[in-house]
Amino acid sequence: MLEHGGRLRQAAITYGIPMDDWLDLSTGLAPYSWPLPSIPAEAWQRLPESDDGLEQAARDYYQAESLLPIAGSQAAIQALPALFPGRRVGLVEPCYAEHHHAWRRAGFAPLALADDEVEEVLDHIDVLVVVNPNNPTGRLFAPEQLLDWHVRLASRGGGLIVDEAFIDPTPEISLAPYTSAPGLIVLRSLGKFFGLGGARLGFVLAEQSLLVCLAEILGPWNISGPARHVGRHALADKPTQRIWREQMHTDSQRLASLLTAYGLAPQGGCALFQWIPHIRAAALHQALAEQGILTRPFDQLSALRIGLPGSEAGWRRFESALAQLSPEMRCPR
Repeated sequence: MLEHGGRLRQAAITYGIPMDDWLDLSTGLAPYSWPLPSIPAEAWQRLPESDDGLEQAARDYYQAESLLPIAGSQAAIQALPALFPGRRVGLVEPCYAEHHHAWRRAGFAPLALADDEVEEVLDHIDVLVVVNPNNPTGRLFAPEQLLDWHVRLASRGGGLIVDEAFIDPTPEISLAPYTSAPGLIVLRSLGKFFGLGGARLGFVLAEQSLLVCLAEILGPWNISGPARHVGRHALADKPTQRIWREQMHTDSQRLASLLTAYGLAPQGGCALFQWIPHIRAAALHQALAEQGILTRPFDQLSALRIGLPGSEAGWRRFESALAQLSPEMRCPR
């Protein structure tokens, strides 16, 4: 099992700090609380049914013709390799590590590609996997670039898989409206922007024939009734979506400015997190953890991903922790 952010119980044990005393900036999830509806008893008591309005709410939100609800993006990441037997696969890395892990576990030898290496190898692979915006660096590819790659791959029967888990604050750059075209697969999640990671709800957007095959792999009832109920309401709640987008952009800029003021200028990020390469990233992570602030370390990249505080008290606490860092910790080099 790979390491992920949000392992708060483990951090509480490691540092001897009770869970309630932590400021968790490690997950990249929205730190606000979505105004959720009450869950009716039948959502718990009956098997989930697909005619409850969830799929239509998702089609309206994503502006996509066909989609499949899944138990978070992770379910699709693990299942998709089975639909491309014998294909040559490239992944633009560094990215969310579960992608590489899933293809290797399925028997592939995925080719790790830097951003500027895609063009030279695109005609020699069949499937390209891109995370956009990238997790953890925040690197962003323009839709026009991705659509060009898709056309070239699809012309040979290949495909482009785009993980858009962090794209909801900037829906104008999503490829969701183009997913009726063969060979284009987009993954979306309610975990990040909606802050509903515990619901384990996401969607695969693609042509219908591929979704039928994927549904056969995943089997029936892969989304719980309560998750379907909550998801339907969140996807239709446009006023809250507008408010949250504005708040995230404001808070993301505030976070970047705060980090810069203490010598930790971000080198990437998006509306939900900032990316801090640091020569002593592990020590920086530990120094903050000793103050009860959890960040997401990436040891091989020597960097931290830092999410948004969710309250004014959280912002004050984080600034106080930054102010207490030693001078060498405030120098990324």
